[in-house]
Formats: sequence, C-alpha cells, structure tokens
Amino acid sequence: MTQIKQNKIFNPKDIIAYFVVAGTGALIQLVSSSLIQDWFNISWSDSIVPSYIIGFFWGFTLTKLFAFDARKSNQTRREMVKFLMVSMVSLFITWAFTIGSSKVLVDYLGMEVYKVKFSFAKKEVNVTEMVCYVIGMGFSFISNYILHKTFTFKSTGFYNRLKVLIR
Repeated sequence: MTQIKQNKIFNPKDIIAYFVVAGTGALIQLVSSSLIQDWFNISWSDSIVPSYIIGFFWGFTLTKLFAFDARKSNQTRREMVKFLMVSMVSLFITWAFTIGSSKVLVDYLGMEVYKVKFSFAKKEVNVTEMVCYVIGMGFSFISNYILHKTFTFKSTGFYNRLKVLIR
C-alpha cells in the first residue's frame, strides 16, 4: 500500500485553524475601522491602516497560540520580528486590493454604491466599501497564511542573519 505524502503547506488542520484566527482578526479589523471612522470622522480608506495596526497585535498572539501551534517555541522575539515583516507586506496587499477593487468596481465597471441604514444604531454602512475591504483582506489572508507558515513560525536562519546585519 502506498502512502500519499501530505502537502506540508496546505494541510487542512492548519488552514482551518488559521481561517478561524484570521477571521477573528478580520472581524476586529472591520469593527475597529468602523469605530475609527466614527470617532475621528475620517474616510473608510483612511481607516484601513490604523485598523490594520490594531488587528496586528491581536493577530500575532492568536496566530502564535492557535494557528501554527507555536506557543512553546521559545522564539517569540524572533517570530514577532518576522510577523511584523510579513504584516507590512500584508498591509500593503490589503490596502492595494481594497482600493484597487473599489476603483475597478465603481470607477471602471460603474457599479452602484450600495448603502444600508441601520435605524436602531443610527448608522449607515456602505456595503460596496465593505465588500472591497473584504476582497483586500482575502488576498492578504492567502499571502499571510503562506508567509507565516513558511517563514514566520519556521526556523529559516533569516532572523540570525538580520541580527548580524543590524549589529
């Protein structure tokens, strides 16, 4: 009987765990984006970066503890530096695909902007912007999973080389 070699990057257990963790982070990001817009009276596109930063702190902790089972790695500082590097790439991906999808859908394809008013909360939600934000986070999810799995929570020797360069 031959045994099929399981793909080490895309195994179902890690993908499901990461999806739950990333979903929690995405929810934190969406809620904080809405609150930031209300509190500081800024546009949704201007709230992407600050809400991403809020999600970053939650994301590292949840990812380390639950997604890749790295809670006992004794490499927290190393993983934090690598997580920050991946997060900077991810922030750019989130921002670019959020703004880009909005430009494509609204400006080029002429999609109508849909808004929903919640009378109990006295809040209007721009569904089109929300969809574009979710598209940006979706692309970020894919890149984050691959980079965290193969770089952040794996000993690659990169951190040691980086420390030598800094000194």
